[in-house]
Amino acid sequence: QVQLVESGGGLVQAGGSLRLSCTASGRTVSTWIMGWFRQAPGKEREFVAVISMSGGITYYTDSVKGRFTISRDNAKNTVYLQMNSLKPEDTAVYYCASDVRPLAPSQRPERYDYWGQGTQVTVSS
Repeated sequence: QVQLVESGGGLVQAGGSLRLSCTASGRTVSTWIMGWFRQAPGKEREFVAVISMSGGITYYTDSVKGRFTISRDNAKNTVYLQMNSLKPEDTAVYYCASDVRPLAPSQRPERYDYWGQGTQVTVSS
């Protein structure tokens, strides 16, 4: 059974940094596209970042470009999201997800097969 477990969330002041981790169990993630999404209260889940199987291709939503970095360590079955210069509008529950199809990385949540339980990120002003 596949499980994705996120960690690293918390409360941080505006301008601060956090690094989220997503570790998979049950299957190796080396053949999966991995993505990060977030959902703020009262809003729909939105795409944040995605990384290809090899890590050579990454995409970000415009609002986090230059501040967030997605990376992966396939040997550790883990994907990371380094978040710098955090803003109050980054406050949300952050989810990692995996796409098991060998296609181009996608920003569409319906493409993803497995999801973690989420980790709360709160940025105070």
